[in-house]
Amino acid sequence: MIRLFGIGVALAALTAAACGGGQTEPAAPATPPPTVSPVDPATAGNVTGKIAFEGTPPKPTVVRMDSDPNCVQPGVATTDELVTVGEGGGLQNVFVYVKDGLGNLRFPIPSETILLDQKGCHYVPHVFGAQVGQTVEVLNSDQTLHNVHAVPTANQEFNTGQPLAGMKHVHRFSTKEVMVPFKCDVHPWMRAFVGVLDHPYFAVSTADGTFSLKGLPPGTYTVEAWHETLGTQTQMVTIGASENKEISFAFKSAT
Repeated sequence: MIRLFGIGVALAALTAAACGGGQTEPAAPATPPPTVSPVDPATAGNVTGKIAFEGTPPKPTVVRMDSDPNCVQPGVATTDELVTVGEGGGLQNVFVYVKDGLGNLRFPIPSETILLDQKGCHYVPHVFGAQVGQTVEVLNSDQTLHNVHAVPTANQEFNTGQPLAGMKHVHRFSTKEVMVPFKCDVHPWMRAFVGVLDHPYFAVSTADGTFSLKGLPPGTYTVEAWHETLGTQTQMVTIGASENKEISFAFKSAT
């Protein structure tokens, strides 16, 4: 009975926190976004590349989920996602984006919904991107209470409880920000990050460290690669009409 009472109190507190502080979505911008991309696909080019990790990768830390029996999977050892290095030394979960060079070009808001799932007491994906105004849906796929807490600097903070599987929260970020962290106040190991941009030229490195920025207009760009613990790196790249360029980044542990 004491355990059930404690869970009930925690749920009530989180629900109260989630409902307080105003959950109203930001108002639509005064100037509506265009409906058609300003880029001519006949002259657009691509920037592709790979993120590498130099040296010996740190050993992943085992995540202890004993605080919530609903998160524990018998026989499965879950590790953190701080530095995920695949075969061949590719670094995963690096957010790569055009930081500068697009000038005053304005882009339509994508109609596709970005899904951030809570599955196995983890945020999936761990790192992702979205455009300003694009719909981001946060889903609880677990049979346990989650607390979705976004902690931006430039955008509106939100904090909402999802006590039941299947519950969803929809949000649209109002301004660009790299990066916005997500956390769960119930399960402190749960972390995710979203890069919010006013254009579509961003990607997240895959398990082998590769990425692709497609459909860029000819020009000179500053491309930045962001990693949650290893910092950021930038490169300049110039692409001509219908040109494909390859670039690479290499990160290493600070210790």
